[in-house]
Amino acid sequence: MAAQPVSRMLRRVLRSSVRSCSSGAPVTQPHPGEPSQPAVEVPSGRRRFLMEHAAPFSAFLTDSFGRRHSYLRISLTEKCNLRCQYCMPEEGVPLTPKADLLTTEEILTLARLFVKEGVDKIRLTGGEPLIRPDVVDIVAQLHQLEGLRTLGITTNGINLARLLPQLQKAGLSTINISLDTLVPAKFEFIVRRKGFRKVMEGIHKAIELGYSPVKVNCVVMRGLNEDELLDFVALTEGLPLDVRFIEYMPFDGNKWNFKKMVSYKEMLDTLRQQWPELEKLTEEESSTAKAFKIPGFRGRVSFITSMSEHFCGTCNRLRITADGNLKVCLFGSSEVSLRDHLRAGASEEELLSIVGAAVGRKKRQHAGMFSISQMKNRPMILIELFLMCQDSPPAIPSISFRDSLHVPGLRHRVSFSSQTVTLWKGGWLPQIPLLAQRWLRSGLPQRHYGSHLDSDANPKCLSPEPRAPATRSGPLPTSDQLTHVDREGQAAMVDVGGKPDTWRVAVASAVVLLGPVAYKLVQENQLKKGDALVVAQLAGVQAAKLTSQLIPLCHHVALSHVQVQLELDGTRHAVVVRASCRARGPTGVEMEALTSAAVAALALYDMCKAVSRDIVLAEIKLVSKTGGQRGDFHRT
Repeated sequence: MAAQPVSRMLRRVLRSSVRSCSSGAPVTQPHPGEPSQPAVEVPSGRRRFLMEHAAPFSAFLTDSFGRRHSYLRISLTEKCNLRCQYCMPEEGVPLTPKADLLTTEEILTLARLFVKEGVDKIRLTGGEPLIRPDVVDIVAQLHQLEGLRTLGITTNGINLARLLPQLQKAGLSTINISLDTLVPAKFEFIVRRKGFRKVMEGIHKAIELGYSPVKVNCVVMRGLNEDELLDFVALTEGLPLDVRFIEYMPFDGNKWNFKKMVSYKEMLDTLRQQWPELEKLTEEESSTAKAFKIPGFRGRVSFITSMSEHFCGTCNRLRITADGNLKVCLFGSSEVSLRDHLRAGASEEELLSIVGAAVGRKKRQHAGMFSISQMKNRPMILIELFLMCQDSPPAIPSISFRDSLHVPGLRHRVSFSSQTVTLWKGGWLPQIPLLAQRWLRSGLPQRHYGSHLDSDANPKCLSPEPRAPATRSGPLPTSDQLTHVDREGQAAMVDVGGKPDTWRVAVASAVVLLGPVAYKLVQENQLKKGDALVVAQLAGVQAAKLTSQLIPLCHHVALSHVQVQLELDGTRHAVVVRASCRARGPTGVEMEALTSAAVAALALYDMCKAVSRDIVLAEIKLVSKTGGQRGDFHRT
């Protein structure tokens, strides 16, 4: 590396004083009860001398509004081992030919240039950076750059547990892991791939190796995962996590819709209702996140408010895409190719002039959420990687879709927020009902799916109030008059305003006779359209929430619990659907359960119709009903 001015080197020594050791490994946080290690302070006289003799920040990286860009994000690849609905359009994206992507040497050359000019933080992104074969070598060489204080990576976590020990030795200092849901089945729905367990193992490995905090990026979308905010925050009680809730942002192909965006203030209000003591933390001037902490909790919570409260005024970030283009704003469509100039033999001074011109054109702020949604920009997969969903279901806040997979013989969690933290403290997460566990039991002839807990689970976890005792059992008393017509025989909605609120539970079932060919494909999960059981399960849950919109004279019911289970019946080459709904109110939930079972069956038909049209939907029926003035019903 060329010799650098003494003043610039002094400035970098000052910046790099935060680094914990020569290997670049993070400092392991002391456990509760252990004495804290005293921080190593630079003597005040030396610090004063270094500050007085520090060189001015590079003019090439300072824009016309005085913002100093000391943070560089480098995309290592456009490829990804997931197919996240928010990040990648459903039809996929055209990838850049390999010859047009930056080589390892070109990445290092550009990084070296930016660090010489004052960049002290680099984050490696993608696509998915950990699928690049030489990622460990790139980290090791970047770590050697004098003046680089922080070297981080943003990953989907699939390969993290396997590679992190090597990356830590190479000098990786910070980790961001993208995870939008704590529900295994929903995870597979969002990313169109399996891998929930691997992501969890990656987070645990990062904690085990002493990274603190481990940042977990969660893109929040209305109707999809905003009901999991409290569960994510609960993880920070005993874990050194920084859970970062990100407002849904528009990118090419992700069909951004303002109604899907959950704002920072709305999320904060939800958290304060549960934890009124939530306190605001101070953050660096250039931070993109608004940080909060619950007193007594080990971790913290942050909000990235790109849409509702932009932070353009303190932005210090630049981005280099995998094909070598410099982006000065994530939401801007203008780019300049550093790769072309580099390959044309441009000198360091010429490259700096090109960079300086691009930075100088950076606008004061981005165009705003509604204008951005109309602008042409790269899909997120070609810039960086987050996790988000393209088309979220409609929002019904009363539904809590937190549990996902029913496998006979596996005991489910009693309460996600409490027991998951306990499992994390123990260093493992084997008891979370994982999607992959159905293959661990592949010797059995059946696959099972469920969206809530086993019947032998603690009933207190199903609702905040005890189950209403059954008043009587047997056939439902019939009436000699229809209740949904008025005296003149016209259709009318029943007035339930005078009825008392009681706990109502209903269970319905349906059978889908697939035939041997479709049945085998479903059993082996070989359908081209994807996992039919997951899709049918999600369809059943959504249908229960939308019953009043589908059945004209049904009242809207604020459901507190929806469960959809699907079980393969090899003797009939069929799938048996069982749907259960629970609510407290003046009217029953039979129609919600029946609609859930019926639509789950229809979704299964849709998934399999390309294989066979000789599929029969049968036996849609109410199995049981409890609560209400007319007593209970149990089909024998």
